[in-house]
Amino acid sequence: MRIIGVTGGVGAGKSTVLKVLKEEYGAELLMADEIGRELMEPGAACFRPVIEVFGETVIGEDGRLNRGKIAEAVFKDPEALKKLNGIIHPAVRREIERRLSLLRMTEPEKTAVIESAILIEAGYEEICPEIWYVRADKETRIGRLMESRGYSREKCLEVMANQMADEELLARATAVINNGGSRTSTKEQIASLMAL
Repeated sequence: MRIIGVTGGVGAGKSTVLKVLKEEYGAELLMADEIGRELMEPGAACFRPVIEVFGETVIGEDGRLNRGKIAEAVFKDPEALKKLNGIIHPAVRREIERRLSLLRMTEPEKTAVIESAILIEAGYEEICPEIWYVRADKETRIGRLMESRGYSREKCLEVMANQMADEELLARATAVINNGGSRTSTKEQIASLMAL
């Protein structure tokens, strides 16, 4: 089974790359953020531990975790963020490894793609023989974020500043997809990498 890790800064266009991999190559997508959200649902692995750290006040009226209240708590307190990450990241990693194991048994010919903005920081290099770094220039990224998320320019710069430096990601990637141009160009780069 081929395992590819896909990472890149916010607004770089990882979603475009993932869509092509899924639709044109039948890849199984394992998206860390989505898995993290699933694990915070009532009864899932992270639900109780998060309540133990943040208290009952983070439970919404619907009985689910109120992500807004959690975000507010971690924004004010770096230690709270470390605690949250200490709960979520290991659980996400275990779930990704569980899903990979299942795929190996049921569909060994399939390509699995692990997507995470913090793929390198979270140590996924150990299980991803290929790390594809999706990049676009700063202004392209800012434009995408302002359009898709409604961020101000200042908010874009703030979010981008909190991510791993481009140089470090480039040094650790096995391939780079320049996603600042046309969709056709991006698809051609993906096709070249998939042919390897």
